Amino acid sequence: MTILVTGSTGVVGNQVLEHLKGSGAEVHALTRTPEKARLPDGITAIKGDLSDVDSMRHAMKGVSTLFLLVPGVADELTQALQTLSVARESLVKGVVYLSVFKGAEYVDVPHFTGKHAVERMIEHCDIPATVLRPAYFIQNDLRQKEPLLMHGIYGMPIGGKGISMVDVRDIGEAAAQELLRRERAADPLPRATYELVGPDALTAQTIVRIWAEALGRPIRYGGNDLDTLEQRLKSVAPAWQAYDIRLMMSRYQQDGAVASTAQIEHLSTLLGRPPRSYRDFALASAVAWAKG
Repeated sequence: MTILVTGSTGVVGNQVLEHLKGSGAEVHALTRTPEKARLPDGITAIKGDLSDVDSMRHAMKGVSTLFLLVPGVADELTQALQTLSVARESLVKGVVYLSVFKGAEYVDVPHFTGKHAVERMIEHCDIPATVLRPAYFIQNDLRQKEPLLMHGIYGMPIGGKGISMVDVRDIGEAAAQELLRRERAADPLPRATYELVGPDALTAQTIVRIWAEALGRPIRYGGNDLDTLEQRLKSVAPAWQAYDIRLMMSRYQQDGAVASTAQIEHLSTLLGRPPRSYRDFALASAVAWAKG
């Protein structure tokens, strides 16, 4: 039998594949262009598109366990619900779904509410699934390289309430462990949920101090201006997506997204260690940037 990984060529999907390689499981990576896919050794590229139901029916043949990651597209919810329905038709015995931390609370953020709706389908249809709810990705801040190095500014307007940012390597490892657990089980397993979070409640000022230490220079916060953020994002992304991210940042500023001790301990049990910290990420990034 086979594990099918969707979103396989993205940042998270790549981490999932890296943690699955060498596991002994047969792993297929869904991609629209198999001929261009650069995958880890032992992973098979399978042609398919989450927006094309017939292609998903074909890709799901022989699949026993599904990793469902739907990229940020306008019809994300439709793609996710349809793919889960195809998986049910195909008698897939286990699913690992990548949702989002605080999906039930951030009801005005479209992609949060969409992912929560998918969770509702999983629950009401009694799909044997692990739901993973990652917080804001630590690696998103690799985009801050130029502002940090050129201007001494941390520019993401995350505010002062705190976010338990998660390292994408921890996401990949958690997903791979749950995929293998479900794949190796003789029968479908009960549903499970994990908040994928970091160990610290990171505020703008906390992150500024971390980067100042890592880079050995003064760093200041760019402020909470969401108008500027939206306009900047519209230069590289569709307007709907820029607005969606603006709404997310507004909720971060208003409410924060801080994990509880119990949630951090639950993830630590799955990983067999504490989740990676932002400070370690910043220190490693500073060393890599210094090397050019």
